[in-house]
Amino acid sequence: MTILNVEDIIVQLESHRLWIETIGKKGEKLGLDEIDFRNLDLSKYPLDQAYLTACLFDGMNLNLKDMSSSLLCSSTFKFANLEGSDFCKSNVSYVDFTNANIKASRFADSECIETVFVKADLSNANLVGGLFDEADFREASLLNADVRLSTFEGVLLKGAKLGGIRGLEEAFIKSVNIGTPEHPIILKGEEGRQWLINEIKE
Repeated sequence: MTILNVEDIIVQLESHRLWIETIGKKGEKLGLDEIDFRNLDLSKYPLDQAYLTACLFDGMNLNLKDMSSSLLCSSTFKFANLEGSDFCKSNVSYVDFTNANIKASRFADSECIETVFVKADLSNANLVGGLFDEADFREASLLNADVRLSTFEGVLLKGAKLGGIRGLEEAFIKSVNIGTPEHPIILKGEEGRQWLINEIKE
């Protein structure tokens, strides 16, 4: 972890807010790597259009947080409350959302390569147009999620709750893994789509 004192981080958060409010004319775009945010109150700071790589947000209350158009690669949000949060057009590849509450969140047009959603609650989430490449949804809840125009390739779905998923007929199902990383069971194309349809009906 990068060692920065709280005052230094807050100065950068304030500068980022000014950068957003003035459309880049003042302040400076936020760019932080390997920062532990767990002891900071981020409720009054915007985090959209930021670079926050390999940062720790585990267990934090970030509901309704706008993190759209941000680069968040390799950060962790384990057990975080992210209900109603916005990750639209963000890169959340290699991010760990294990056990996070991401109900009614927005991942539209986001990039999720090897993103971990194990046991996360994505009920009513907007996943429209997202790229999910080898993302791990094992034991996650995707109840009533909207997957229109999303791409699924090599996604892990063992034990996932899939009831009520919307837009499946418009999604690009390249392959799904209904096994494990160690013992994969790959269903490609229409075979994968049909498996999903059958799971939704059950």
